[in-house]
Order: sequence, then C-alpha cells, then structure tokens
Amino acid sequence: MSHPVSLSRRTAIAAFAALAATGARAQGTQRVFRVTAIPDESPTELARKAAPLMKYLEQRLGAKVEYTPVTDYAAAVEALANQQVDLAWFGGFTFVQAQQRSGGKVVPLVQREEDEKFRSVFVTTNDAIRSLADLKGRTLSFGSQSSTSGHLMPRSFLLAAGVDPDRDLKRVAYSGAHDATVAAVASGKVDAGALNISVWEKLVADKKVDPAKVRVFHTTPPYYDYNWTVHAELPAPQRERLQKAFLDLNKETAEGREILELQRATRFVPTRPENYRAIEAAARNAGLLK
Repeated sequence: MSHPVSLSRRTAIAAFAALAATGARAQGTQRVFRVTAIPDESPTELARKAAPLMKYLEQRLGAKVEYTPVTDYAAAVEALANQQVDLAWFGGFTFVQAQQRSGGKVVPLVQREEDEKFRSVFVTTNDAIRSLADLKGRTLSFGSQSSTSGHLMPRSFLLAAGVDPDRDLKRVAYSGAHDATVAAVASGKVDAGALNISVWEKLVADKKVDPAKVRVFHTTPPYYDYNWTVHAELPAPQRERLQKAFLDLNKETAEGREILELQRATRFVPTRPENYRAIEAAARNAGLLK
C-alpha cells in the first residue's frame, strides 16, 4: 500500500534560499524574487526551461528573479509553504499538498491552456500488453509518488479499471521523473510505465525515444493539472503584475514564443483552487492524502 508522502523534509538548497533572502533583507539590499519547480524532469532540462522565463519575469517585475532548484516534490511544497520561495510550478497534486501544508495559504495564479484538459499515457515495449487489465501480474513504474500525471491520476484510473497496483501488479516502482520512467521501460527494467503526455510527446519529437519500440497503449481521460502558485502573503500588486506577465505571453513575439514553447504551452490562462478539487478527491480515494 502506498503511504502519504512526507512533507517535513527540508533540502539544503531550500534552506540556503531562505538564509540568502534573510541576509539580503538584513543588509537592506534589493529583495530577490525566488522561483522553484517540482523536479519532474532532469535538472538540466528544468534549468533550460526556466532561464528565459526568469529573464522575462525580471523585466516585468522590476526585481532580481532567481530560479532555485529543489531535490524532490516535497521540498518544492515546503519551500513555498514556508515562504522560502515566492513562486512555484506545481502539479495538481503538489498544489493540493501545498494548500494543506500551508493551511490554505497558497494561491494558484495561472495554468497553461493545456492544463485544463491534461492527460497521462501508459507506455510499454511488451506486445502482450494492450490494456490496463493486461498489467496484472506485471511490473509498472510511476514517476514521483507526489506526481499528479505520473502517479496519482494513473493510479486513480487503474483503480477505476479494476486494477489495484499494490495488489494486482508484480511490482510497482517510482522512477522520480517522467523521462526516467520512459528510460526504465525502454531498458526493460519494468514492463510498463505511466507519465505526463506532454513529456512523452516532447521525447518523441526530440527523438529521445523510439515510438516503434516504446508505444502508448492507454491514454487517460482529461483532468486539471499543473499551475504556477504563490503564497497568499505575496503583496496583491506584485501578485497582479505576476499574473499579468504570464497572461501577456504570446507567440507573436520572439520572446513569448521561446518561453511558451519551452513551457509546452499554447498560452497561460487564469486558474483557481476549485479546479483542483477532483485531484484532492482522487488523492484521498487513493490513500495518498491524509
């Protein structure tokens, strides 16, 4: 049986971010606006995606903006809940965890248009696996235990299909990230894997996976997923400037096109906590949220 993920861990880098922010205030220097993201892909890919967005936000906010990586999903939740960062990229489930961890003091600002109808895919190299039911008695890799599209929703849809991962599968593994899940399937470490559809499509487009070898055998129904979230104590004027900065991004400008393509977004749209109630319900039903 899966256990709820502990959110009490602090990473050294998050602690460093807090100390650095405190030091800057004590010295009377300009406060740095700090941003983090759940590590759902490799650190190099996350840093590549973040760089032009951080530069753009600096221009729009008129403040120094720094991207602070964290080692796991729980650390991203802790960093925002404790105001060690000002803005965090969350999946739907990590947003729900942050909302719980902070006592309801986090606010989702925007999501990609794609996140209104997000999906997960199940992939395999095994010709005998054609449906979710075919996974019984086999090995499966999810991503991180706190991942919405790499664990929570795939688990939820498996349960709905009458497949209990903890009872009906030979072994369940957690790769930690979507691209790592595909690598585990491709190398034969597991029979199948579940991951975020946009990462899958990007891996195929970049020829980092051979779809003739690793194939999708099930695509889930849509659900709400990722968002950019701030702490409720971020001053309203700054929150409004930040939201407008995301909403103003469009593919008509070179800068906007680069950022949106890296974020795998058509555009950003406003979001609200109510969008993630189904995620919270799925987490409780799967025993992943206390």
